[in-house]
Amino acid sequence: MADRFTSTQFVDALRSLVPRRFRRDIPVVPVVRLTGIIGFSTPLKPGLTLASCARALDRAFAVTRAHAVALAINSPGGSAVQSHLIFKRVRALSEEKKIPVIAFVEDVAASGGYMIACAADEIVSDVSSTVGSIGVVGGSFGFHRLLEKVGVERRLYTSGEHKAMLDPFLPEKQEDVERLKTIQKEVHEMFIALVKSRRGGKLAGVESTLFSGEFWTGSRALELGLVDRLGDLRGFLRERFGEKVAMPLISSERGFFRRRLAAVGATVDVGHPDFAESIVSALEARALWARYGL
Repeated sequence: MADRFTSTQFVDALRSLVPRRFRRDIPVVPVVRLTGIIGFSTPLKPGLTLASCARALDRAFAVTRAHAVALAINSPGGSAVQSHLIFKRVRALSEEKKIPVIAFVEDVAASGGYMIACAADEIVSDVSSTVGSIGVVGGSFGFHRLLEKVGVERRLYTSGEHKAMLDPFLPEKQEDVERLKTIQKEVHEMFIALVKSRRGGKLAGVESTLFSGEFWTGSRALELGLVDRLGDLRGFLRERFGEKVAMPLISSERGFFRRRLAAVGATVDVGHPDFAESIVSALEARALWARYGL
């Protein structure tokens, strides 16, 4: 009896040395963080793109015996193309590996951020999260009056009737605006079709409201069928898979040499031509986050 007890203790001791994510008796749900403005990059701060998260997604879905993959999303949106590319990569991996996906909304999953969330089989948000903004937006500035005021002449040479369309240094043309709106409408219709295909009969709101570009709190999004549950990542996964569930955070690993290069590249040089661009980009990024009160 004593020998059997000692043997059991020995096995338990060996088991405790094995990382939780590799133990057969503990459910594993790898977590991938998808944070930031989508496709919006500056020399000092890369944005969220397929290239930046593909490695982490591949590694998460490759985890042995993963019960699901969790996406921790915090994004106000950005590039429609990059949002769709990330959406498609998540769906492709989920279907290939036969692993369900659960999206967890943190502060915000709006516009492209919500598109990515729709790649999940379930969407969980906090009661105060910002969710929705199913629409398309584009903006620019008009500088032609400023140039006239300071006595600067704009000289632009193109080949192609519409090559300089919507140039911020030229007066705006209504025909160019209409052409842009046509493109936006096509992208919006794609977005609507994607949401309908993923959320199906779960949607409870009127379409003219759901797809107006409006956004809501998590509690209201639950009523509208845009999310499935209210909660947080840790609490939900423990409720679903048990108190011992392992939730390893999966990142895009980089070698030592590449990390050193990144550190060197992060040095700020106010005289560098990219510095001014970075400042403007940071202001635009701040404005996008500010739309959702963040």
